[in-house]
Amino acid sequence: MATKLRQSLLLLHRLEDGVLVVALLTMLAVALMQIVLREFFSTGIAWADPFVRVLILWVTMLGAMAATRQQSHITIDAVARYLGPLPQCIVHTLCGVLAAVVCGVAAWYTWEFMQFEREDGTIAFGIVPVWVCQLILPIGFGVMALRFVIALFVTPREEG
Repeated sequence: MATKLRQSLLLLHRLEDGVLVVALLTMLAVALMQIVLREFFSTGIAWADPFVRVLILWVTMLGAMAATRQQSHITIDAVARYLGPLPQCIVHTLCGVLAAVVCGVAAWYTWEFMQFEREDGTIAFGIVPVWVCQLILPIGFGVMALRFVIALFVTPREEG
Protein backbone atom coordinates (compact mmCIF):
# COMPACT_ATOMS: atom_id res chain seq x y z
CA MET A 1 0.00 0.00 0.00
CA ALA A 2 2.77 2.45 0.92
CA THR A 3 4.57 1.65 -2.35
CA LYS A 4 1.45 2.45 -4.39
CA LEU A 5 1.07 5.74 -2.52
CA ARG A 6 4.72 6.64 -3.17
CA GLN A 7 4.34 5.81 -6.86
CA SER A 8 1.16 7.88 -7.10
CA LEU A 9 2.82 10.83 -5.36
CA LEU A 10 5.87 10.54 -7.60
CA LEU A 11 3.63 10.55 -10.67
CA LEU A 12 1.74 13.57 -9.34
CA HIS A 13 5.00 15.41 -8.63
CA ARG A 14 6.29 14.67 -12.12
CA LEU A 15 3.02 15.88 -13.62
CA GLU A 16 3.24 19.06 -11.55
CA ASP A 17 6.85 19.62 -12.65
CA GLY A 18 5.92 18.89 -16.26
CA VAL A 19 3.12 21.45 -16.26
CA LEU A 20 5.53 23.97 -14.70
CA VAL A 21 8.16 23.37 -17.39
CA VAL A 22 5.62 23.51 -20.23
CA ALA A 23 4.10 26.73 -18.84
CA LEU A 24 7.53 28.33 -18.46
CA LEU A 25 8.72 27.33 -21.93
CA THR A 26 5.42 28.41 -23.50
CA MET A 27 5.61 31.75 -21.71
CA LEU A 28 9.14 32.34 -22.95
CA ALA A 29 8.34 31.25 -26.51
CA VAL A 30 5.24 33.44 -26.80
CA ALA A 31 7.02 36.46 -25.27
CA LEU A 32 10.00 36.00 -27.60
CA MET A 33 7.71 35.58 -30.60
CA GLN A 34 5.85 38.74 -29.64
CA ILE A 35 9.12 40.69 -29.36
CA VAL A 36 10.32 39.46 -32.77
CA LEU A 37 6.98 40.25 -34.40
CA ARG A 38 6.92 43.76 -32.95
CA GLU A 39 10.55 44.63 -33.67
CA PHE A 40 10.95 43.18 -37.15
CA PHE A 41 7.44 43.06 -38.59
CA SER A 42 5.66 45.91 -36.77
CA THR A 43 2.87 43.58 -35.76
CA GLY A 44 2.01 41.23 -32.94
CA ILE A 45 -0.47 38.70 -31.66
CA ALA A 46 -3.46 40.32 -29.96
CA TRP A 47 -3.84 37.68 -27.25
CA ALA A 48 -0.11 37.18 -26.55
CA ASP A 49 0.34 39.79 -23.79
CA PRO A 50 -2.63 38.72 -21.64
CA PHE A 51 -1.68 35.07 -22.24
CA VAL A 52 1.87 35.70 -20.99
CA ARG A 53 0.49 37.49 -17.91
CA VAL A 54 -1.67 34.46 -17.14
CA LEU A 55 1.30 32.14 -17.62
CA ILE A 56 3.34 34.27 -15.19
CA LEU A 57 0.62 33.65 -12.60
CA TRP A 58 0.62 29.92 -13.33
CA VAL A 59 4.43 29.62 -13.26
CA THR A 60 4.53 31.53 -9.98
CA MET A 61 1.93 29.33 -8.30
CA LEU A 62 3.34 26.08 -9.71
CA GLY A 63 6.82 27.14 -8.58
CA ALA A 64 5.51 27.90 -5.09
CA MET A 65 3.80 24.51 -5.00
CA ALA A 66 7.06 22.80 -5.99
CA ALA A 67 8.99 24.79 -3.38
CA THR A 68 6.62 23.76 -0.60
CA ARG A 69 6.75 20.16 -1.80
CA GLN A 70 10.53 20.15 -1.48
CA GLN A 71 10.44 22.34 1.63
CA SER A 72 12.72 24.81 -0.13
CA HIS A 73 10.40 27.79 0.16
CA ILE A 74 11.59 31.05 1.69
CA THR A 75 11.84 30.88 5.46
CA ILE A 76 12.95 33.46 7.96
CA ASP A 77 14.94 31.81 10.69
CA ALA A 78 16.67 34.84 12.18
CA VAL A 79 15.54 33.91 15.70
CA ALA A 80 15.05 30.14 15.38
CA ARG A 81 18.69 29.45 14.54
CA TYR A 82 19.77 30.75 17.96
CA LEU A 83 17.31 28.62 19.90
CA GLY A 84 17.82 25.19 21.37
CA PRO A 85 16.33 22.07 19.78
CA LEU A 86 13.00 22.09 21.65
CA PRO A 87 12.22 25.83 21.22
CA GLN A 88 13.37 25.53 17.61
CA CYS A 89 10.91 22.67 17.08
CA ILE A 90 8.11 24.71 18.65
CA VAL A 91 8.87 27.74 16.47
CA HIS A 92 9.03 25.50 13.38
CA THR A 93 5.67 23.95 14.26
CA LEU A 94 4.03 27.32 14.90
CA CYS A 95 5.37 28.68 11.61
CA GLY A 96 4.10 25.60 9.77
CA VAL A 97 0.65 25.95 11.32
CA LEU A 98 0.57 29.66 10.49
CA ALA A 99 1.67 29.02 6.90
CA ALA A 100 -0.97 26.31 6.50
CA VAL A 101 -3.68 28.61 7.88
CA VAL A 102 -2.64 31.53 5.67
CA CYS A 103 -2.56 29.31 2.56
CA GLY A 104 -5.89 27.74 3.52
CA VAL A 105 -7.53 31.14 3.94
CA ALA A 106 -6.00 32.31 0.66
CA ALA A 107 -7.33 29.18 -1.07
CA TRP A 108 -10.83 29.86 0.29
CA TYR A 109 -10.91 33.51 -0.76
CA THR A 110 -9.32 32.94 -4.15
CA TRP A 111 -12.00 30.28 -4.75
CA GLU A 112 -14.68 32.84 -3.91
CA PHE A 113 -13.00 35.44 -6.10
CA MET A 114 -12.84 32.96 -8.96
CA GLN A 115 -16.56 32.23 -8.54
CA PHE A 116 -17.36 35.96 -8.85
CA GLU A 117 -15.32 36.10 -12.05
CA ARG A 118 -17.17 33.04 -13.31
CA GLU A 119 -20.53 34.71 -12.68
CA ASP A 120 -19.35 37.88 -14.45
CA GLY A 121 -18.35 35.91 -17.54
CA THR A 122 -15.37 38.16 -18.29
CA ILE A 123 -13.08 36.97 -21.08
CA ALA A 124 -9.30 37.02 -20.52
CA PHE A 125 -8.26 36.50 -24.13
CA GLY A 126 -9.76 34.79 -27.16
CA ILE A 127 -12.60 32.66 -25.81
CA VAL A 128 -10.89 31.83 -22.50
CA PRO A 129 -12.80 33.13 -19.47
CA VAL A 130 -10.89 34.88 -16.68
CA TRP A 131 -12.00 32.32 -14.08
CA VAL A 132 -10.24 29.51 -15.99
CA CYS A 133 -7.01 31.52 -15.87
CA GLN A 134 -7.45 32.04 -12.12
CA LEU A 135 -8.12 28.39 -11.37
CA ILE A 136 -4.48 27.93 -10.34
CA LEU A 137 -4.94 30.25 -7.35
CA PRO A 138 -7.26 28.17 -5.16
CA ILE A 139 -5.62 24.96 -6.36
CA GLY A 140 -2.12 26.25 -5.64
CA PHE A 141 -2.92 27.69 -2.23
CA GLY A 142 -4.89 24.57 -1.32
CA VAL A 143 -2.02 22.28 -2.27
CA MET A 144 0.45 24.45 -0.37
CA ALA A 145 -1.77 24.44 2.74
CA LEU A 146 -1.98 20.66 2.55
CA ARG A 147 1.79 20.37 2.14
CA PHE A 148 2.43 22.62 5.13
CA VAL A 149 0.15 20.43 7.24
CA ILE A 150 1.84 17.24 6.00
CA ALA A 151 5.27 18.76 6.73
CA LEU A 152 4.24 19.12 10.36
CA PHE A 153 4.00 15.34 10.67
CA VAL A 154 6.49 14.02 8.14
CA THR A 155 10.17 14.84 7.95
CA PRO A 156 11.62 15.29 4.45
CA ARG A 157 13.62 12.05 4.80
CA GLU A 158 10.47 10.05 5.48
CA GLU A 159 8.57 11.19 2.41
CA GLY A 160 11.32 10.13 0.02
